[in-house]
Amino acid sequence: MPIAAIEIPFNPNLVAGGSFALSWHGLLSFVGVAVAIWMVGKAAVKGNLDQDMVYNTAIFGIVGGIIGARLVHVVDNWNIYGDDPGRILAIWTGGIGLWGGILGGWLGGAAYARFSKAPVGRLMDIAAPAMFVGQTIGRLGDIINGEHWSRALDAGWGWYFTHPDSPARIGAERFFGDPERPVHPAVVYEIIWNMIGLFVITKLKGKLQPAGALWMVYITWYSVGRFGIQYLRLDDVKFWGLQEAHLIAIGVLAFTIPYIVLKVRWSQSVINGDGDNDNRGAGRRKRDRQRQQART
Repeated sequence: MPIAAIEIPFNPNLVAGGSFALSWHGLLSFVGVAVAIWMVGKAAVKGNLDQDMVYNTAIFGIVGGIIGARLVHVVDNWNIYGDDPGRILAIWTGGIGLWGGILGGWLGGAAYARFSKAPVGRLMDIAAPAMFVGQTIGRLGDIINGEHWSRALDAGWGWYFTHPDSPARIGAERFFGDPERPVHPAVVYEIIWNMIGLFVITKLKGKLQPAGALWMVYITWYSVGRFGIQYLRLDDVKFWGLQEAHLIAIGVLAFTIPYIVLKVRWSQSVINGDGDNDNRGAGRRKRDRQRQQART
């Protein structure tokens, strides 16, 4: 037993009855999306972007994210859905893949923005911090649910799941013959990685060009962390010892790294050393507007 073995005793379902069930993961995923949209709306106001346009783009991003998240889950578990294709559309029973949500949301939102002649790159950039926050909130639901099977460990830290309906408990029994075998808290590692990434892109805000560069940093950061953390998860191996999330991360990095190397540069204000002056000037302009409004 590790020195710090934490018991996770929660029922994965907040509500369960008959054919309806609401899991903590489902609830917190919804909360994460709502918070992300709120953050994007606030950023739109600060960036003088039309809020209606931003929210419309978000709606298409959500639809694309739902489709992508389900698709990635179904492909990864085709041994289940291949024998019963009718279950593919039964998304209310559970089963989504975060990678699909990210990429599907990106494609759906970007397609709508381009069609409506909105500034795609700027929208991507204001979405990047919100994505880290939304993902983290959703991952809190994974902790309660015991969503992911992880490798066992014998020293240091770990957790184990005691509720009989917890998927993680079922996984520990399947892989280790002990339903309360402590395993790596891989989800927590990802949350920590996301929070570090949020700090990084917050510091880079307004310092990179062209528009869309901040999004590329976000998705590159997430890909690198997810690739490494994925080795601690016990998802099905596809080939060469790689799981589906590994393969998606490699595909994303094959696109984003060349983009960053070839196109992303420091903004002119950073090169000239007047970035701080620009920020102070923006603050003064905002205070002047507030004083003018107070007088009128």
